[in-house]
Amino acid sequence: MAMILPKLSPRCVAPLAAALLLAGCVDSAAPLLTGAQPTFGPTVRIHGYSLAENRASGPEVANFRWDGTQYRAVGRPTFDVAAFTAVPLAGNDLIVQSRSSRPQVKTIEYALARKLADGVYLLAAIDEADADEATRTKFCAKNPSSSCRLETSEALLAFARATAAKLGPKGSLAVIVGGGGR
Repeated sequence: MAMILPKLSPRCVAPLAAALLLAGCVDSAAPLLTGAQPTFGPTVRIHGYSLAENRASGPEVANFRWDGTQYRAVGRPTFDVAAFTAVPLAGNDLIVQSRSSRPQVKTIEYALARKLADGVYLLAAIDEADADEATRTKFCAKNPSSSCRLETSEALLAFARATAAKLGPKGSLAVIVGGGGR
């Protein structure tokens, strides 16, 4: 599912699809995950809800179609994701890799999706602050547009595991209302 992360901690505040990454959230210049499969079937409809102060707001809605390598937005989604993939991490967790539909956002963004029930996922940005200093020092490439630019899938996996270990009831909720649901 797409990254629908509108109301996160101040380090990772982003518009409804985490299209604009701010300090704390990891990104990459190019996709780091390859070999993704159509986890949710050939088409998927996602309803995204912001979670804040023990409340959910939304939904934001988007339809996606698998094109052989990724899910691409069909029509005009109400959140700002052009394409995404989801690959297994461990247990009930997936890594979501997404590309913004905003032309000015050139980076690839990442989130952790934790399955709560069939077709229901808690989403949280993969955050550099979740990892220890040694991991940040080893894997974060600093540049003017990112506090932690990742360059390898090994780096992404290290940060994804750190976020998975610290995931709490923050982020957003994605509900698969069409497609495979997984």
